[in-house]
Amino acid sequence: MLGNAGLTLGVVKELERALTDHELVKVSARVGERSVRDAALDDLAKQTSSEIVQRIGNVGLFYRRGAQIPPKILLPD
Repeated sequence: MLGNAGLTLGVVKELERALTDHELVKVSARVGERSVRDAALDDLAKQTSSEIVQRIGNVGLFYRRGAQIPPKILLPD
């Protein structure tokens, strides 16, 4: 969850760990206006080398393909 402190190193590290374990992770961003929230989610995706596959309200759904072959989750092209 992104809170009042915004995007911190701790949030980035926790999302890195969660994406390594699960490939698909929901992140709630409660950081003010829509433009600020969207910028924070986009920056988080860049810092974790992931993709935002869906946004609904304050929640972004992040995906990063795991190291397993075959991967747990496949996104269509």
